Amino acid sequence: MLAATEAKDFAQRLHEKQIAEVPLIHWKAAMKFKQEFVDAMPPKIEKGYKHNGIETFHQSAKFISENQLQVGDETIEAKKIVIATGARPRVLGISGEEHTLTSTDFLNFDTLPKSLVFIGGGYTFGFAHMAARFGSEVTILHRGKQPLESFDPFIVEQLTGATQKLNIKVVLNTNVTAVEKLGNSFRVTGMSENGEQKWEAEAVINSAGRPPAIFDLDLEKTTIAFSKRGVEVNEYLQSTTNSNIYAAGDAADTDGIPLTPVAVMEGRIVASNIINGNIKKPDYTAIPTVVFTLPTMASVGLSEEKATEKGIEFIVNNKTVPDWFTAKRINEKTYAYKTLIEKETGKILGAHIIGPHAEEVINLFAMAIKAGWTSTDIKKMVFTYPSATSDIVYMV
Repeated sequence: MLAATEAKDFAQRLHEKQIAEVPLIHWKAAMKFKQEFVDAMPPKIEKGYKHNGIETFHQSAKFISENQLQVGDETIEAKKIVIATGARPRVLGISGEEHTLTSTDFLNFDTLPKSLVFIGGGYTFGFAHMAARFGSEVTILHRGKQPLESFDPFIVEQLTGATQKLNIKVVLNTNVTAVEKLGNSFRVTGMSENGEQKWEAEAVINSAGRPPAIFDLDLEKTTIAFSKRGVEVNEYLQSTTNSNIYAAGDAADTDGIPLTPVAVMEGRIVASNIINGNIKKPDYTAIPTVVFTLPTMASVGLSEEKATEKGIEFIVNNKTVPDWFTAKRINEKTYAYKTLIEKETGKILGAHIIGPHAEEVINLFAMAIKAGWTSTDIKKMVFTYPSATSDIVYMV
């Protein structure tokens, strides 16, 4: 589905410059293509489980004691239990919440609604961009002063500008108070410093974050300590209060970003520690993250705020560079970066990018941070040219 919007975006930027016509993209066709991948995964995973002698249950699990689970009509007892239940949509606690849909619902629309309201301005920016390019009228309502709050403000500002150029309305400092059904559409009510405002749309998506999906597990029947952030674990991802319990991914209260690659890493560490004893620890030093908008926005390492909190003295390099060849050759108007360099050592502390191939370039910065490279080390590198990768020499 993203590929279809990439094709349209590319053609629009080069329309009448190198490309004669902008292609039409079709939601139903894109959904059908997506399902070819999605439908193939469950049987493939189940086959892998069976091959490795893993028994699979398809019911919800609840704790009934420290080492026992109720799964459907069966009771399962185990020496070690891993909680890896992921996350679920946040409960909004507003009138008419039952009328809201989830990101999963969005990815399963048979027909894309003509208008959409997203409650919350996080990674859902990617869905908003997708919907807008497929022809939907999109509004994002965010209660804070900055969407995507974990990202660098300078880079988010560039993304917000690019988003608004897509005719997506980005409404900040607004608390949604109610969703009301109006025949075939819905009315969303929100409060801001300007008073009450209302928006109408054919569908409303709850994208206000995803807390850990642990609160239906009856953890209260055990000694497992947990909070709204997840199961409390030590450096080995082991429960701090029950040594036979481990947790990984969004269900665990760690410093890790809630991303699939992080959950996979933690899952492998948990498996190793259960089999071999507590030896391995997760390292969250240089985990890159991407918002798959067009252009993409990516980040790795420390932000200015975090570096300051740590008492590190650093140099900031930041600039908007739509005139660089990487952007200019494809007529991309949004291209910017911010890098943080430690004053004393010259080491790369953080990188924040929006622009062409940011999702790939950020991986190089992740390696640089992980390896302890300095800005001088990067400047000595010889990269292919022209390429987005070669730009990092000028970013540090």
